[in-house]
Amino acid sequence: MKKSILTPAARGNLLLILTAFIWGVAFVAQKEGGSALGGLTFNGVRFLLGGAMLAVCLPLLDRIGLTHPCDTRESKKAMWLGGVLCGVALWAASNVQQIGLLTTSAGKGGFITALYIVLVPVFGLFIGRRTTLLTWGGVALAVVGLYLLCMQGESGIGSGDLLVLACAPIFAVQILLVDKFAPHTDGVRLSCIEFFTVGILNIPLMFAFEQPSFAAMAENWLSLCYAGLLSSGVAYTLQVVAQKHTHPATASLLMSFESVFAVLAGWALMSERLSAWELCGCGVMFAAVILAQLPTPKKKGN
Repeated sequence: MKKSILTPAARGNLLLILTAFIWGVAFVAQKEGGSALGGLTFNGVRFLLGGAMLAVCLPLLDRIGLTHPCDTRESKKAMWLGGVLCGVALWAASNVQQIGLLTTSAGKGGFITALYIVLVPVFGLFIGRRTTLLTWGGVALAVVGLYLLCMQGESGIGSGDLLVLACAPIFAVQILLVDKFAPHTDGVRLSCIEFFTVGILNIPLMFAFEQPSFAAMAENWLSLCYAGLLSSGVAYTLQVVAQKHTHPATASLLMSFESVFAVLAGWALMSERLSAWELCGCGVMFAAVILAQLPTPKKKGN
């Protein structure tokens, strides 16, 4: 039998880049689908589709060893409690983001959302986690990048930019919740409950504030399927598989390329254009994300 040319770590890195690509292009699907269906309706249907896909795939994933049933009382408790709590956080973050994307570009939305990668270690201070000087440098750069990215000439910061910015700290909380519960249960099952929680919470809201239409859903099936099946279901599964062989710091850095792919997708698929200052802001934001993920140099003698 021939050995694979790629090492497990290299395969994991490639899968994470693919994950980032799927998530980046999803900003276009979210913008188009949300505009046509309404943000609450789009998110509700999207996450119900993602949860249903994971539920259907779980038996196969169990059989090939990528997932494992929760056999202990502790793992089941972590699965349900973690899934619901993560779902509530994701519900709040995704709805704020979706509404914000209606009045900002997919590229800017992708870069502003990427602030959560910098906020995660900052929020970790409140649960006893140390933050390095590199991370603080990343936070400072992110502030500069957001200023350059969001300023729209004399009009200043748009309402959509502020909403997308508001979702970043909520995403940071969601990531910390996943970090707390995922080690104690099966990650895909936790995600499945998380997605169903978002969808179920959105059902009464979408009927109260919007007018869901099956005809409109059928007309926008491509955006719904991409955001629901690929962005939620496939990309999350790829992340779980890839991180078995990739260092967490490397994984976070690779997944931050989601922002780059969001800008490229907005340019290629929606003819979006960014000004020179906004492009500069994108570059500074990306540098902030990279800086925040760099490993701290070890002291000599350790």
